[in-house]
Amino acid sequence: MEKISVLLADDHRIIRDGLRQILADTEDLAVNGEAANGIELMQLVREKEWGILVLDISMPGRSGLDLIRMIKDEKPSLPILVLSMHHEDQYAVRAIHAGASGYVTKESDSDLLVSAMRRVAAGGVYISDKVAELMVRGVRPNVEPLPHDLLSDREFQVFNMLVAGMGLSEIGSELSLSVKTISTHKTHILQKMSLTNTAELVRYAIAHQLAEPGNL
Repeated sequence: MEKISVLLADDHRIIRDGLRQILADTEDLAVNGEAANGIELMQLVREKEWGILVLDISMPGRSGLDLIRMIKDEKPSLPILVLSMHHEDQYAVRAIHAGASGYVTKESDSDLLVSAMRRVAAGGVYISDKVAELMVRGVRPNVEPLPHDLLSDREFQVFNMLVAGMGLSEIGSELSLSVKTISTHKTHILQKMSLTNTAELVRYAIAHQLAEPGNL
């Protein structure tokens, strides 16, 4: 049996090593390419055809959401499964809308991950009941969007980094953007969410279960 060729994009080597070991025990999946950042990922995407891309949403530099859109523009038939440390409430719906075919958190067990990979590689979609509920909320008539739903993908990324305690300079360095640009994003975030400071952003994130427990 010819194995499905897996391209794995994650900036943490321990995650890549762990997934490669998990797939070594399967008969139909094999990691044949690895990328630690967006530049490496796009090079590999363009070099050959892949059965599936397993992508971390939090990549250095360009965001995972941006990468999903770029890849779908160039290789629309490449199935993408997001494997993320972020809870589904944070990025799952945005990832699906960007073009991903599934979203799995890194807290999931290996059997679920492998099952999701097989389904996505076969042309299907993998979403949990929670993600399905979030997507339905977004299309129901007469349902007011929550304030964080009004943020653009970049603003939502900056929102999460602010809530995690990162400063403007640190965020700018991580995203390869100027401090002025990050400050402008922060201003827009506060305006759209009708909040006044970072402390209120943190309280909002906690109230809506958007904050990572380890960052508070």
